[in-house]
Amino acid sequence: MAASYEDRFWTSSDGLNLHYRNYPGPETAGEGRGKLPVLCLHGLTRNARDFAGLAEALCTSRRVIVPEMRGRGQSGYAADSDTYTPITYVADVEKLLAEQGVERFVAVGTSMGGLMTMLMAAMKPGRIAAVVMNDIGPEIDASGVARIAGYVGQGRSYPTWVHAARGLSEAHGAAFPDYDLDQWLELTKRTMVVSQNGRIVFDYDMAIAEPFAKPGNAAPPNLWLAYEALRDVPMLLVRGELSDLISADTVKQMGARNPAMRTLTVPRVGHAPTLDEPEVRAAIAALLDGVE
Repeated sequence: MAASYEDRFWTSSDGLNLHYRNYPGPETAGEGRGKLPVLCLHGLTRNARDFAGLAEALCTSRRVIVPEMRGRGQSGYAADSDTYTPITYVADVEKLLAEQGVERFVAVGTSMGGLMTMLMAAMKPGRIAAVVMNDIGPEIDASGVARIAGYVGQGRSYPTWVHAARGLSEAHGAAFPDYDLDQWLELTKRTMVVSQNGRIVFDYDMAIAEPFAKPGNAAPPNLWLAYEALRDVPMLLVRGELSDLISADTVKQMGARNPAMRTLTVPRVGHAPTLDEPEVRAAIAALLDGVE
């Protein structure tokens, strides 16, 4: 069966070759025409594979664009690790959108991708028609940041996929207490690849940990101001019940500042839900029903 997406590339302002998956959407004339595209933005250590299932579902009715940030997946690694920041990622994605002529879109942002969504909304208010924020908000709990800092950039490798899955479950078992081995294997194949020496390794540049440790890079300051640019924009906030990154108080404040926000809590899951959960898929579909 032919892939439903195309591997495409664009070039950053500083010359990096960056990769994205382009899901063109319906081929039937008239079907899906005029519908706004969906832009999917992944988390800190993730890549385009994170949205494979969701993109497959959404591209039956509209175009889906899934960029891989510099230093992840098939995108080039930066010579200067200081460019591994949300501001630079946003600049990279803005260049892609400009080249593709995308002026208005639906945003789906997981973790860091949600931070990018808020920054993009603040830069050009009014162009995001709807948004899915996956386990992230304008205010991030310090405990969650500390947990991420404890594992990001550690270049572990494994001899087999099963060893890698067990290693991932040991590190993140608290976030997915009900996962079985098959689910851990699926998550592992989203986040890791086979290296040139045959070992299983994480699919990102370990140097992304360097700027993450600096103040203001894990979460840019004053994001509540950026969030205000999404006031009255239809929003689905997906939160893991066990999340240590976004608190119930932050969720409450987000809802107060955006009356168009709906919250869906995924039980027995931490940071972050996969967006493949049936209740999440149904909620995303409902959100998009009102977006042309």
